Amino acid sequence: MSMLEMRGITKRFPGVIANQDVDFDVRAGEVHTLLGENGAGKSTLMKILFGLYQPDEGEVIWQGSPATITSPSQAIEAGIGMVHQHFMLVPTLTVAENVALGLSSGRAPFTDLDAVSERIREISDQHGLSVDPSVDVWRLSVGERQRVEIMKALYRQAELLVLDEPTAVLTPQEVDDLFEILRRMTDEGRGLIFISHKLHEVMALSDRITVLRNGRVSGHTTPGETSREELAAMMVGRAVKLTPDRPPVETGDSRLEVRSLSVQGDRGTRAVDDVSFDVKGGEILGIAGVSGNGQREIAETIAGLRTPLPGSSVLLDGTDVLPMKTKQRRDLGLAYVPEERMKDGAVGDFSVSENLILVNHDTAEFTSSGLFNFDAIRRHCSELVERFAVKTPTIDTPTSSLSGGNIQKVIIARELTGNPGVLIASQPTRGVDIGSAEYIHEQLIAQRDRGTATLLISEDLDEVLGLSDRIAVVFEGRIVAIVDADDATRENIGLLMAGVVEPTG
Repeated sequence: MSMLEMRGITKRFPGVIANQDVDFDVRAGEVHTLLGENGAGKSTLMKILFGLYQPDEGEVIWQGSPATITSPSQAIEAGIGMVHQHFMLVPTLTVAENVALGLSSGRAPFTDLDAVSERIREISDQHGLSVDPSVDVWRLSVGERQRVEIMKALYRQAELLVLDEPTAVLTPQEVDDLFEILRRMTDEGRGLIFISHKLHEVMALSDRITVLRNGRVSGHTTPGETSREELAAMMVGRAVKLTPDRPPVETGDSRLEVRSLSVQGDRGTRAVDDVSFDVKGGEILGIAGVSGNGQREIAETIAGLRTPLPGSSVLLDGTDVLPMKTKQRRDLGLAYVPEERMKDGAVGDFSVSENLILVNHDTAEFTSSGLFNFDAIRRHCSELVERFAVKTPTIDTPTSSLSGGNIQKVIIARELTGNPGVLIASQPTRGVDIGSAEYIHEQLIAQRDRGTATLLISEDLDEVLGLSDRIAVVFEGRIVAIVDADDATRENIGLLMAGVVEPTG
Protein backbone atom coordinates (compact mmCIF):
# COMPACT_ATOMS: atom_id res chain seq x y z
CA MET A 1 0.00 0.00 0.00
CA SER A 2 1.20 3.53 -0.77
CA MET A 3 2.00 5.78 2.18
CA LEU A 4 1.18 8.82 -0.01
CA GLU A 5 -1.24 9.15 -2.90
CA MET A 6 -1.90 12.36 -4.81
CA ARG A 7 -4.88 11.73 -7.08
CA GLY A 8 -6.02 13.90 -9.95
CA ILE A 9 -4.20 17.01 -8.67
CA THR A 10 -5.01 20.16 -10.64
CA LYS A 11 -3.73 23.61 -9.70
CA ARG A 12 -4.46 26.74 -11.71
CA PHE A 13 -2.93 30.19 -11.55
CA PRO A 14 -4.04 33.18 -13.66
CA GLY A 15 -3.34 32.19 -17.25
CA VAL A 16 -1.46 29.02 -16.27
CA ILE A 17 -2.38 25.44 -15.38
CA ALA A 18 0.60 24.40 -13.25
CA ASN A 19 -0.68 20.85 -12.57
CA GLN A 20 -3.35 19.08 -14.57
CA ASP A 21 -4.83 15.78 -13.37
CA VAL A 22 -1.54 14.60 -11.85
CA ASP A 23 -1.36 11.20 -10.13
CA PHE A 24 1.66 10.53 -7.93
CA ASP A 25 2.27 8.08 -5.10
CA VAL A 26 5.07 6.91 -2.81
CA ARG A 27 5.39 3.52 -1.14
CA ALA A 28 7.18 2.85 2.12
CA GLY A 29 10.80 1.85 1.54
CA GLU A 30 11.23 3.33 -1.94
CA VAL A 31 12.75 6.29 -3.75
CA HIS A 32 10.24 7.76 -6.19
CA THR A 33 11.85 10.40 -8.41
CA LEU A 34 9.89 13.39 -9.72
CA LEU A 35 11.54 14.54 -12.93
CA GLY A 36 10.77 17.44 -15.24
CA GLU A 37 12.06 20.67 -16.74
CA ASN A 38 11.70 24.05 -15.07
CA GLY A 39 8.03 24.98 -15.15
CA ALA A 40 6.90 21.37 -15.56
CA GLY A 41 4.95 21.51 -12.29
CA LYS A 42 7.25 19.70 -9.83
CA SER A 43 7.50 22.56 -7.34
CA THR A 44 3.77 23.24 -7.41
CA LEU A 45 2.98 19.59 -6.69
CA MET A 46 5.40 19.52 -3.75
CA LYS A 47 4.07 22.82 -2.39
CA ILE A 48 0.61 21.25 -2.36
CA LEU A 49 2.00 18.27 -0.45
CA PHE A 50 3.76 20.58 2.02
CA GLY A 51 0.68 22.73 2.63
CA LEU A 52 1.85 25.88 0.85
CA TYR A 53 -0.86 25.58 -1.84
CA GLN A 54 -4.28 23.96 -1.91
CA PRO A 55 -5.29 21.95 -5.02
CA ASP A 56 -8.20 23.20 -7.13
CA GLU A 57 -9.10 19.60 -7.89
CA GLY A 58 -7.98 16.20 -6.65
CA GLU A 59 -7.09 14.84 -3.24
CA VAL A 60 -4.14 13.89 -1.05
CA ILE A 61 -4.25 10.52 0.72
CA TRP A 62 -1.74 10.21 3.58
CA GLN A 63 -1.25 6.90 5.35
CA GLY A 64 -4.52 5.61 3.89
CA SER A 65 -6.76 8.55 4.87
CA PRO A 66 -7.78 11.74 3.01
CA ALA A 67 -5.68 14.66 4.27
CA THR A 68 -6.04 18.42 4.01
CA ILE A 69 -2.60 19.89 4.69
CA THR A 70 -2.80 23.65 5.14
CA SER A 71 0.71 24.56 6.37
CA PRO A 72 4.29 23.26 6.49
CA SER A 73 4.01 22.83 10.27
CA GLN A 74 1.00 20.57 9.74
CA ALA A 75 2.93 18.58 7.12
CA ILE A 76 5.88 18.17 9.50
CA GLU A 77 3.56 17.14 12.33
CA ALA A 78 2.02 14.50 10.04
CA GLY A 79 5.49 13.06 9.30
CA ILE A 80 6.36 14.76 6.00
CA GLY A 81 9.77 16.46 5.83
CA MET A 82 11.55 18.46 3.17
CA VAL A 83 15.25 19.04 2.53
CA HIS A 84 15.55 22.20 0.43
CA GLN A 85 18.14 22.85 -2.26
CA HIS A 86 19.27 25.96 -0.37
CA PHE A 87 19.97 24.96 3.20
CA MET A 88 17.67 26.43 5.86
CA LEU A 89 20.32 26.63 8.59
CA VAL A 90 21.58 29.44 10.87
CA PRO A 91 25.38 29.40 10.43
CA THR A 92 26.18 31.00 13.81
CA LEU A 93 24.26 28.36 15.78
CA THR A 94 25.43 24.84 16.63
CA VAL A 95 24.02 21.72 15.00
CA ALA A 96 21.93 21.01 18.11
CA GLU A 97 20.58 24.57 18.21
CA ASN A 98 19.61 24.39 14.53
CA VAL A 99 17.85 21.06 15.03
CA ALA A 100 15.99 22.39 18.09
CA LEU A 101 14.75 25.58 16.39
CA GLY A 102 10.96 25.73 16.46
CA LEU A 103 10.53 22.70 18.69
CA SER A 104 8.86 22.68 22.10
CA SER A 105 10.97 21.69 25.09
CA GLY A 106 10.41 19.88 28.37
CA ARG A 107 12.31 22.72 30.03
CA ALA A 108 10.21 25.53 28.52
CA PRO A 109 10.87 28.39 28.09
CA PHE A 110 14.42 27.01 27.79
CA THR A 111 15.61 24.37 25.33
CA ASP A 112 17.11 21.20 26.76
CA LEU A 113 20.10 21.08 24.42
CA ASP A 114 21.65 18.15 26.28
CA ALA A 115 18.62 16.01 25.48
CA VAL A 116 18.60 17.27 21.88
CA SER A 117 22.32 16.46 21.50
CA GLU A 118 21.85 12.97 22.91
CA ARG A 119 19.03 12.25 20.47
CA ILE A 120 21.11 13.64 17.57
CA ARG A 121 23.92 11.23 18.45
CA GLU A 122 21.46 8.31 18.52
CA ILE A 123 20.00 9.23 15.11
CA SER A 124 23.50 9.88 13.72
CA ASP A 125 24.72 6.42 14.76
CA GLN A 126 21.55 4.77 13.47
CA HIS A 127 21.75 6.32 10.01
CA GLY A 128 25.49 6.82 9.55
CA LEU A 129 25.16 10.60 9.41
CA SER A 130 28.36 11.43 11.37
CA VAL A 131 26.96 14.68 12.78
CA ASP A 132 28.53 16.33 15.86
CA PRO A 133 25.76 18.27 17.69
CA SER A 134 28.19 20.70 19.36
CA VAL A 135 29.82 22.12 16.21
CA ASP A 136 28.88 25.56 14.84
CA VAL A 137 27.23 25.11 11.42
CA TRP A 138 29.51 27.67 9.74
CA ARG A 139 32.45 25.35 10.40
CA LEU A 140 30.88 22.46 8.47
CA SER A 141 31.53 21.45 4.87
CA VAL A 142 28.67 21.59 2.38
CA GLY A 143 28.19 17.83 2.61
CA GLU A 144 28.04 17.99 6.40
CA ARG A 145 25.42 20.74 6.27
CA GLN A 146 23.37 18.52 4.00
CA ARG A 147 23.45 15.86 6.71
CA VAL A 148 22.26 18.39 9.30
CA GLU A 149 19.24 19.15 7.09
CA ILE A 150 18.43 15.43 6.95
CA MET A 151 18.99 15.21 10.71
CA LYS A 152 16.40 17.97 11.26
CA ALA A 153 13.80 15.95 9.34
CA LEU A 154 14.64 12.68 11.09
CA TYR A 155 14.59 14.34 14.51
CA ARG A 156 11.03 15.43 13.73
CA GLN A 157 10.26 11.78 12.91
CA ALA A 158 9.62 12.26 9.18
CA GLU A 159 8.28 9.13 7.52
CA LEU A 160 8.31 10.71 4.06
CA LEU A 161 11.19 12.94 2.99
CA VAL A 162 11.18 15.26 -0.03
CA LEU A 163 14.69 16.01 -1.34
CA ASP A 164 14.77 19.00 -3.68
CA GLU A 165 17.98 18.96 -5.78
CA PRO A 166 19.94 17.63 -2.77
CA THR A 167 23.18 17.07 -4.70
CA ALA A 168 23.48 20.48 -6.36
CA VAL A 169 26.54 21.58 -4.35
CA LEU A 170 28.11 18.21 -3.45
CA THR A 171 31.21 16.50 -4.82
CA PRO A 172 30.70 13.07 -6.45
CA GLN A 173 32.09 11.38 -3.34
CA GLU A 174 29.69 13.34 -1.11
CA VAL A 175 26.85 12.28 -3.43
CA ASP A 176 27.86 8.63 -2.96
CA ASP A 177 27.83 9.12 0.82
CA LEU A 178 24.42 10.81 0.66
CA PHE A 179 22.97 7.98 -1.42
CA GLU A 180 24.19 5.45 1.15
CA ILE A 181 22.38 7.40 3.88
CA LEU A 182 19.20 7.62 1.79
CA ARG A 183 19.26 3.90 1.05
CA ARG A 184 19.61 3.18 4.76
CA MET A 185 16.50 5.31 5.34
CA THR A 186 14.45 3.41 2.77
CA ASP A 187 15.65 0.09 4.21
CA GLU A 188 13.97 1.21 7.45
CA GLY A 189 10.68 1.79 5.66
CA ARG A 190 10.80 5.52 4.97
CA GLY A 191 9.60 6.90 1.65
CA LEU A 192 11.69 9.38 -0.35
CA ILE A 193 10.70 11.80 -3.11
CA PHE A 194 13.84 12.68 -5.07
CA ILE A 195 13.85 15.79 -7.29
CA SER A 196 16.91 16.20 -9.51
CA HIS A 197 17.86 17.22 -13.04
CA LYS A 198 21.00 15.02 -13.01
CA LEU A 199 19.88 12.02 -14.99
CA HIS A 200 22.76 9.72 -14.01
CA GLU A 201 21.80 10.26 -10.34
CA VAL A 202 18.15 9.60 -11.11
CA MET A 203 19.11 6.31 -12.75
CA ALA A 204 21.38 5.34 -9.85
CA LEU A 205 19.04 6.07 -6.93
CA SER A 206 15.44 5.69 -8.09
CA ASP A 207 13.09 2.76 -7.64
CA ARG A 208 10.40 4.47 -9.73
CA ILE A 209 10.38 7.62 -11.86
CA THR A 210 7.47 9.92 -12.75
CA VAL A 211 8.11 12.54 -15.45
CA LEU A 212 6.13 15.79 -15.71
CA ARG A 213 5.91 17.93 -18.83
CA ASN A 214 3.83 21.11 -19.08
CA GLY A 215 2.01 20.27 -15.85
CA ARG A 216 0.95 16.77 -16.92
CA VAL A 217 2.43 13.32 -16.30
CA SER A 218 4.27 12.38 -19.49
CA GLY A 219 5.48 9.00 -18.28
CA HIS A 220 6.03 6.50 -15.48
CA THR A 221 9.09 4.23 -15.62
CA THR A 222 11.89 2.54 -13.68
CA PRO A 223 15.68 2.68 -14.19
CA GLY A 224 15.63 -0.89 -15.51
CA GLU A 225 13.12 0.01 -18.23
CA THR A 226 14.61 3.27 -19.52
CA SER A 227 17.78 5.21 -20.31
CA ARG A 228 19.00 8.76 -19.74
CA GLU A 229 18.18 9.57 -23.37
CA GLU A 230 14.61 8.28 -23.03
CA LEU A 231 14.10 10.24 -19.80
CA ALA A 232 15.33 13.41 -21.50
CA ALA A 233 12.93 12.84 -24.40
CA MET A 234 10.04 12.35 -21.95
CA MET A 235 10.94 15.65 -20.28
CA VAL A 236 11.31 17.69 -23.46
CA GLY A 237 9.02 15.91 -25.93
CA ARG A 238 11.80 15.26 -28.46
CA ALA A 239 15.18 13.58 -28.71
CA VAL A 240 17.90 15.47 -26.81
CA LYS A 241 21.66 15.21 -27.24
CA LEU A 242 22.94 14.89 -23.68
CA THR A 243 26.65 14.98 -24.55
CA PRO A 244 27.67 17.60 -27.12
CA ASP A 245 29.88 16.61 -30.03
CA ARG A 246 33.35 18.03 -29.37
CA PRO A 247 35.30 17.49 -32.59
CA PRO A 248 39.09 17.88 -32.43
CA VAL A 249 40.34 21.38 -33.26
CA GLU A 250 43.79 22.84 -33.68
CA THR A 251 44.39 25.26 -30.84
CA GLY A 252 46.18 28.55 -31.33
CA ASP A 253 48.23 30.77 -29.06
CA SER A 254 47.18 31.58 -25.51
CA ARG A 255 44.55 34.32 -25.67
CA LEU A 256 43.85 34.54 -21.93
CA GLU A 257 46.78 34.40 -19.50
CA VAL A 258 46.17 34.59 -15.76
CA ARG A 259 49.25 34.84 -13.55
CA SER A 260 49.48 34.79 -9.73
CA LEU A 261 45.90 35.98 -9.38
CA SER A 262 44.85 36.66 -5.78
CA VAL A 263 41.52 38.22 -4.85
CA GLN A 264 40.01 39.25 -1.55
CA GLY A 265 36.46 37.96 -1.13
CA ASP A 266 33.38 39.71 0.22
CA ARG A 267 34.04 38.39 3.73
CA GLY A 268 37.48 39.95 3.91
CA THR A 269 39.36 36.69 3.46
CA ARG A 270 41.41 35.64 0.43
CA ALA A 271 38.96 33.97 -1.97
CA VAL A 272 41.50 33.38 -4.76
CA ASP A 273 45.07 32.51 -3.83
CA ASP A 274 47.90 32.68 -6.39
CA VAL A 275 45.99 31.19 -9.33
CA SER A 276 47.65 30.84 -12.76
CA PHE A 277 46.36 29.34 -16.02
CA ASP A 278 46.21 29.92 -19.79
CA VAL A 279 43.37 29.44 -22.26
CA LYS A 280 44.30 28.97 -25.91
CA GLY A 281 42.32 29.96 -28.96
CA GLY A 282 40.00 27.10 -29.94
CA GLU A 283 40.04 25.63 -26.43
CA ILE A 284 37.53 25.34 -23.61
CA LEU A 285 39.15 25.31 -20.19
CA GLY A 286 36.62 24.16 -17.61
CA ILE A 287 36.90 25.15 -13.95
CA ALA A 288 35.42 22.49 -11.68
CA GLY A 289 34.79 22.96 -7.98
CA VAL A 290 32.19 22.99 -5.26
CA SER A 291 30.40 26.34 -4.94
CA GLY A 292 32.31 28.97 -2.97
CA ASN A 293 35.87 27.96 -3.81
CA GLY A 294 36.78 31.15 -5.69
CA GLN A 295 35.17 30.53 -9.07
CA ARG A 296 32.94 33.63 -8.96
CA GLU A 297 35.83 35.87 -7.91
CA ILE A 298 38.05 34.58 -10.75
CA ALA A 299 35.38 35.34 -13.36
CA GLU A 300 34.46 38.76 -11.97
CA THR A 301 38.12 39.83 -11.76
CA ILE A 302 38.81 38.90 -15.38
CA ALA A 303 35.63 40.72 -16.43
CA GLY A 304 36.65 43.87 -14.55
CA LEU A 305 34.09 43.71 -11.75
CA ARG A 306 36.62 43.07 -8.95
CA THR A 307 40.05 44.48 -8.18
CA PRO A 308 42.70 41.82 -7.49
CA LEU A 309 45.46 42.02 -4.93
CA PRO A 310 48.88 43.41 -5.95
CA GLY A 311 51.09 41.05 -7.92
CA SER A 312 48.22 39.67 -10.03
CA SER A 313 48.30 39.69 -13.82
CA VAL A 314 45.61 39.12 -16.48
CA LEU A 315 46.54 39.33 -20.16
CA LEU A 316 44.11 39.37 -23.09
CA ASP A 317 45.90 38.59 -26.35
CA GLY A 318 49.09 39.80 -24.70
CA THR A 319 47.64 43.05 -23.32
CA ASP A 320 47.49 43.67 -19.57
CA VAL A 321 43.81 44.42 -18.86
CA LEU A 322 43.91 44.94 -15.09
CA PRO A 323 44.26 48.74 -15.39
CA MET A 324 41.35 48.82 -17.87
CA LYS A 325 37.65 49.39 -17.28
CA THR A 326 35.11 46.75 -18.30
CA LYS A 327 34.25 48.45 -21.61
CA GLN A 328 37.91 48.63 -22.62
CA ARG A 329 38.24 44.92 -21.98
CA ARG A 330 35.16 44.27 -24.13
CA ASP A 331 36.66 46.38 -26.91
CA LEU A 332 39.68 44.05 -26.81
CA GLY A 333 37.39 41.05 -27.47
CA LEU A 334 36.25 39.87 -24.04
CA ALA A 335 32.69 38.56 -23.62
CA TYR A 336 31.16 37.62 -20.27
CA VAL A 337 28.16 35.45 -19.41
CA PRO A 338 27.73 36.11 -15.67
CA GLU A 339 26.66 33.66 -13.00
CA GLU A 340 23.59 35.63 -11.92
CA ARG A 341 21.74 36.52 -15.09
CA MET A 342 19.13 38.86 -13.60
CA LYS A 343 21.61 40.65 -11.32
CA ASP A 344 24.60 41.05 -13.63
CA GLY A 345 23.55 39.84 -17.09
CA ALA A 346 20.28 41.54 -18.01
CA VAL A 347 18.05 44.42 -16.98
CA GLY A 348 14.64 42.93 -16.28
CA ASP A 349 12.65 46.08 -17.02
CA PHE A 350 14.40 46.56 -20.37
CA SER A 351 12.96 44.98 -23.49
CA VAL A 352 14.56 42.03 -25.24
CA SER A 353 15.96 44.34 -27.92
CA GLU A 354 17.38 46.77 -25.34
CA ASN A 355 19.19 43.93 -23.58
CA LEU A 356 20.50 42.60 -26.89
CA ILE A 357 22.29 45.91 -27.65
CA LEU A 358 23.18 46.71 -24.04
CA VAL A 359 26.94 46.52 -24.58
CA ASN A 360 27.26 47.79 -28.17
CA HIS A 361 24.44 50.34 -28.53
CA ASP A 362 26.93 53.16 -29.14
CA THR A 363 28.55 51.61 -32.22
CA ALA A 364 28.23 53.04 -35.72
CA GLU A 365 25.93 50.14 -36.66
CA PHE A 366 23.17 51.42 -34.35
CA THR A 367 23.73 55.19 -34.17
CA SER A 368 23.79 58.03 -36.64
CA SER A 369 24.72 61.59 -35.68
CA GLY A 370 24.27 60.69 -32.03
CA LEU A 371 20.78 59.23 -32.54
CA PHE A 372 19.68 55.60 -32.51
CA ASN A 373 19.04 53.94 -35.86
CA PHE A 374 15.92 52.05 -34.75
CA ASP A 375 15.47 50.22 -38.06
CA ALA A 376 18.98 48.78 -37.81
CA ILE A 377 18.41 47.84 -34.16
CA ARG A 378 15.16 46.03 -34.98
CA ARG A 379 16.74 44.12 -37.87
CA HIS A 380 19.72 43.10 -35.74
CA CYS A 381 17.66 42.04 -32.72
CA SER A 382 15.06 40.17 -34.78
CA GLU A 383 17.85 38.25 -36.47
CA LEU A 384 19.43 37.32 -33.11
CA VAL A 385 16.09 36.19 -31.65
CA GLU A 386 15.58 33.91 -34.64
CA ARG A 387 19.17 32.64 -34.77
CA PHE A 388 19.37 31.85 -31.05
CA ALA A 389 15.82 30.45 -30.83
CA VAL A 390 14.69 32.93 -28.16
CA LYS A 391 11.02 32.34 -27.36
CA THR A 392 9.52 35.79 -26.88
CA PRO A 393 6.24 37.37 -28.07
CA THR A 394 8.16 40.30 -29.59
CA ILE A 395 11.55 41.95 -29.27
CA ASP A 396 9.76 44.71 -27.31
CA THR A 397 8.66 42.30 -24.55
CA PRO A 398 10.15 43.05 -21.10
CA THR A 399 12.98 40.59 -20.53
CA SER A 400 11.79 39.77 -17.00
CA SER A 401 8.67 38.12 -18.45
CA LEU A 402 10.71 35.45 -20.29
CA SER A 403 11.61 32.06 -18.85
CA GLY A 404 15.06 31.60 -17.32
CA GLY A 405 16.29 29.63 -20.30
CA ASN A 406 15.21 32.32 -22.76
CA ILE A 407 16.76 35.11 -20.68
CA GLN A 408 20.00 33.12 -20.77
CA LYS A 409 19.69 32.81 -24.56
CA VAL A 410 19.30 36.61 -24.83
CA ILE A 411 22.50 37.11 -22.82
CA ILE A 412 24.44 34.52 -24.81
CA ALA A 413 23.18 35.94 -28.13
CA ARG A 414 24.39 39.39 -27.08
CA GLU A 415 27.77 38.18 -25.83
CA LEU A 416 28.54 36.02 -28.88
CA THR A 417 27.40 38.56 -31.49
CA GLY A 418 30.83 40.08 -31.97
CA ASN A 419 32.69 36.75 -32.24
CA PRO A 420 34.74 37.38 -29.08
CA GLY A 421 38.35 36.35 -28.74
CA VAL A 422 37.89 35.35 -25.10
CA LEU A 423 34.62 34.19 -23.54
CA ILE A 424 33.99 33.82 -19.81
CA ALA A 425 30.94 31.57 -19.39
CA SER A 426 30.00 31.30 -15.72
CA GLN A 427 27.27 28.76 -14.86
CA PRO A 428 25.88 29.10 -18.43
CA THR A 429 23.06 26.56 -17.95
CA ARG A 430 22.23 26.96 -14.26
CA GLY A 431 18.47 26.83 -13.81
CA VAL A 432 17.67 26.37 -17.51
CA ASP A 433 15.73 23.45 -18.93
CA ILE A 434 17.42 20.53 -20.64
CA GLY A 435 16.45 21.67 -24.15
CA SER A 436 17.89 25.16 -23.64
CA ALA A 437 21.01 23.65 -22.06
CA GLU A 438 21.52 21.51 -25.17
CA TYR A 439 21.31 24.63 -27.37
CA ILE A 440 23.70 26.64 -25.16
CA HIS A 441 26.23 23.81 -25.26
CA GLU A 442 26.07 23.80 -29.05
CA GLN A 443 26.79 27.54 -29.12
CA LEU A 444 29.81 27.18 -26.82
CA ILE A 445 31.22 24.42 -29.04
CA ALA A 446 30.59 26.59 -32.12
CA GLN A 447 32.62 29.42 -30.54
CA ARG A 448 35.41 26.97 -29.78
CA ASP A 449 35.45 25.92 -33.43
CA ARG A 450 35.78 29.60 -34.44
CA GLY A 451 38.94 29.97 -32.35
CA THR A 452 37.51 31.59 -29.23
CA ALA A 453 39.31 30.91 -25.96
CA THR A 454 36.54 29.92 -23.53
CA LEU A 455 36.77 29.78 -19.76
CA LEU A 456 33.84 27.63 -18.62
CA ILE A 457 32.94 27.83 -14.93
CA SER A 458 30.30 25.37 -13.81
CA GLU A 459 29.27 23.45 -10.71
CA ASP A 460 27.68 20.81 -12.98
CA LEU A 461 30.42 18.23 -13.35
CA ASP A 462 28.65 16.58 -16.31
CA GLU A 463 28.77 19.92 -18.12
CA VAL A 464 32.47 20.43 -17.38
CA LEU A 465 33.37 16.89 -18.45
CA GLY A 466 31.26 17.11 -21.61
CA LEU A 467 32.49 20.47 -22.90
CA SER A 468 36.06 20.98 -21.71
CA ASP A 469 39.34 20.25 -23.45
CA ARG A 470 41.18 20.69 -20.14
CA ILE A 471 39.81 20.93 -16.60
CA ALA A 472 41.24 23.09 -13.81
CA VAL A 473 40.01 22.02 -10.38
CA VAL A 474 39.73 24.66 -7.64
CA PHE A 475 39.71 24.01 -3.92
CA GLU A 476 39.74 26.74 -1.27
CA GLY A 477 40.75 29.39 -3.78
CA ARG A 478 43.64 27.51 -5.36
CA ILE A 479 43.98 25.41 -8.50
CA VAL A 480 44.97 21.98 -7.23
CA ALA A 481 45.36 20.38 -10.68
CA ILE A 482 44.79 20.94 -14.40
CA VAL A 483 43.74 17.69 -16.09
CA ASP A 484 43.45 16.87 -19.78
CA ALA A 485 39.82 16.00 -20.58
CA ASP A 486 40.83 12.62 -22.03
CA ASP A 487 42.34 11.68 -18.65
CA ALA A 488 39.50 13.06 -16.51
CA THR A 489 36.97 10.86 -14.77
CA ARG A 490 34.11 11.73 -12.44
CA GLU A 491 35.99 9.99 -9.62
CA ASN A 492 39.37 11.69 -9.96
CA ILE A 493 37.88 15.14 -10.55
CA GLY A 494 35.59 14.60 -7.56
CA LEU A 495 38.53 13.75 -5.29
CA LEU A 496 40.38 16.86 -6.46
CA MET A 497 37.27 18.98 -5.79
CA ALA A 498 37.40 17.71 -2.20
CA GLY A 499 41.06 18.71 -1.90
CA VAL A 500 42.50 15.18 -2.25
CA VAL A 501 45.45 15.95 -4.52
CA GLU A 502 47.30 12.64 -4.23
CA PRO A 503 44.73 9.96 -3.41
CA THR A 504 46.13 6.81 -1.89
CA GLY A 505 44.73 3.32 -2.20
